[in-house]
Amino acid sequence: MASAGRRALAGLWRSVSSAKRCRTELRPSPFLLHCRGLCNATGETRQDSSGLVFRQLFDQTSFTYTYVLGDRESGECVLIDPVIEMVDRDTRVISELGLRLTYALNTHVHADHVTGTGELKKRAGVKSVIARVSKAVADVHVDEGDTVKFGRFELEVRSTPGHTDGCLTFVLRDHGKAFTGDALLIRGCGRTDFQQGDPGRLYDSVHGKILSLADDTQLYPAHDYTGQTVTTVAEEKKFNPRLTKPKAEFVQLMNELNLPYPRLIDKAVPANLVCGLQDLMK
Repeated sequence: MASAGRRALAGLWRSVSSAKRCRTELRPSPFLLHCRGLCNATGETRQDSSGLVFRQLFDQTSFTYTYVLGDRESGECVLIDPVIEMVDRDTRVISELGLRLTYALNTHVHADHVTGTGELKKRAGVKSVIARVSKAVADVHVDEGDTVKFGRFELEVRSTPGHTDGCLTFVLRDHGKAFTGDALLIRGCGRTDFQQGDPGRLYDSVHGKILSLADDTQLYPAHDYTGQTVTTVAEEKKFNPRLTKPKAEFVQLMNELNLPYPRLIDKAVPANLVCGLQDLMK
């Protein structure tokens, strides 16, 4: 009888051990988790009780996030930081959501991709928007304190220079969201070594115009390279390894990065200065 009991316990132990091994073997790899993050970024549509429609889209070549913000009641929407190669996708998504694009916004003159605003302007009723100080071609030039309206909603324009001199952050205050471009990334920030970049100005911009928002404000960057999709003011004030440093240390760190220039900078910047309408460059 004792022998039978021991055999039963041994069998049970083998079953438990096998289950543990299966759980270990099926644990997703870091790469799989990264890919899941990218997939989630391109597939989620949110609509809250106010009728705000929100979609985050992703370009895997330039690691750029593009954002659709729409008003369900009026059907009007805006697009933030479109990429030229993804214009067909963007317009298809907007159509499928039953929305009508009125403004295509750029957070700054990008150096790593050509903006899609030039192509989008060929659609009737679409106007391009960029910072006045950028000196780039656009239908609408905006400054600190301006607003961009779509239906019943509006984005507040905040000037956040430092990565470039014309960087903007768009704040959807009543819904606790801000679109930070390259000024503030998730656990990072944009580089400051070209296009009139200045680490001291960037530090002041981020702390004065972005991290001064409510702690629970969701922050959506123009890029991410690790599969993350969103952060908050509270998280960045606590965990951002660069911007939690004193200003002098931050400036020194940024000045010593010695990063290679973006691969497409010689094509992207001239094109983006003319709203992505490359025929104007000829």
